[in-house]
Order: sequence, then structure tokens, then C-alpha cells
Amino acid sequence: MKILISADMEGATGVTWPADVLPGTPQWERCRAFFTSDVNAAALGFFDGGADEVLVNEAHWTMRNLLLERLDERVQMLTGRHKALSMVEGVQHGDVDAIAFVGYHTGAGAEGVLAHTYLANSITGVWLDGVRAGEGALNARVVAEYGVPVVLVTGDDLTCEDALGYAPEALKVAVKDHVSRYAAVCRTPARTAADIRAAAREATALAGRRAPVHAGPHTVEVEFDAEHLGAAATVVPGVARSGERRVAYTSATMYEAIRTFKAVTTIVSSAVEEQYG
Repeated sequence: MKILISADMEGATGVTWPADVLPGTPQWERCRAFFTSDVNAAALGFFDGGADEVLVNEAHWTMRNLLLERLDERVQMLTGRHKALSMVEGVQHGDVDAIAFVGYHTGAGAEGVLAHTYLANSITGVWLDGVRAGEGALNARVVAEYGVPVVLVTGDDLTCEDALGYAPEALKVAVKDHVSRYAAVCRTPARTAADIRAAAREATALAGRRAPVHAGPHTVEVEFDAEHLGAAATVVPGVARSGERRVAYTSATMYEAIRTFKAVTTIVSSAVEEQYG
């Protein structure tokens, strides 16, 4: 049995502030240990539950944040950027039995600690087939095309509530309770590690490939905080203006939809000026 862990950092234990997740800052260096603890706890729980393999896909920022030397020796880690499926890279090879979303967060425009969708700012909302969707919902729809269930979600309490919509059967672990976008009531790493490990062990029973879900075509609409970003996004083929600060596109599959979304965010991020956005 092989489990894939998609590991993001904003939803990790103790993380509440931009500097906590911004590579190179002293706070990021400190919080890397908390992030690694969460991921390692999930891996240990999956091994406790009978998994033979655990592959961790780094999914935050530069995708070079986890401390490999602090992971269980049985774990393998995929680190670095420029991957075909970005946050869920590895799911497409046909050998993954379940996926866990560890350190996840709510989406742009929603309440939640460090809430955003792909870009830290600039995007104020994303809608998939008319329903607001954050990274969790988008990625869940991608992995469903490969018949892989989401069995565990960790993050703040609002992330766990959000996951009820896209992964109702998954085990959820809240490592902190939302107070504002930049504040939370946090549990200690020792407590969250124990909670995550126990949940992952239980979640292993939910692993097992399902019938692939092919529900396309899919329409994605993206709203930005400035008009010029919408214009920049239309450089991507198939992306058109749908409003003053919105663009939309339609893809035959979620594989194509998420790759187009990644192209849109890459173009848009290059169009943002430091002071004026």
C-alpha cells in the first residue's frame, strides 16, 4: 500500500504569520521543524496502519522546506519545483492508494489562517464549476480523476470544516483554531504530532483505489485584486476575460484545468509590482 502526502506549510502547527512560511526568514527556519513534525507524524501513522510506502510531495512555495533528515527513514520525499501536477505530483503514476493533505489551509476570499489559493495575495477567489474552491477542493478533484481518495486533512479548524465539502470521509485534524488571518490558538507540536499520527493510522483503513471520476468539462473562474492582472492572465491560451477583474477558461479534464491554473498564476505573479500590486 502506497500513500502520498501532499505537504503544504500554512496549515502546519504553530504557523500564523507570513514570515513563518517565507523561505529565508528566521521564523520560517523555526517553523520548518513544526512542519516536518506534522508530516512525519502522518507518515508514522500510515506505517502504523499498514502502509508499505509513504511518498511526501513538498507543496509549499519553493517546495524546499521540509527537513529530510528528521523524517522517518522509511519515507521518501519529492522536493523541488516544476512538477507536472504541482501539489499532487506523483498521483498520476497508478501506484498510489490514498493521499493526505497535510498543512493545508482555506482558499482565497475565505476565512482562515493565511487563507489563499496558490498566490499569497493577488487572487481573491477561485470558482470551479460555479462553486468557490481552494487548493484542497481543486486538488481533490484532480486526484479523483486517478481514482485516489483523500483520507486525511490537517490544518486549522476552518480547513477541516472546508474539507467536509470535498473529502467528507477523510479524517480531519485541527492543529490550531482560527482567530484571524494572522492569528490562531495553537496546540503544541507534541500534541499535534500525537493527534495526526493517530488519525493517519485510522485513515489507512480508507485507502484503496476507486473508480476514476471523469466529470469534465470543467470551468474555472479566477478573480484578482487588480484589473491589470486579469489582462495579464489572458496571455494563456483559452483564458478570457469574464469581468473587470475576472478571467475564466474551460478544460476537458481536471488534469488540464490545474495545469492551466498553474500557468495563469505564474503569469499573474510576474505582472505584480512590489508596491502597487
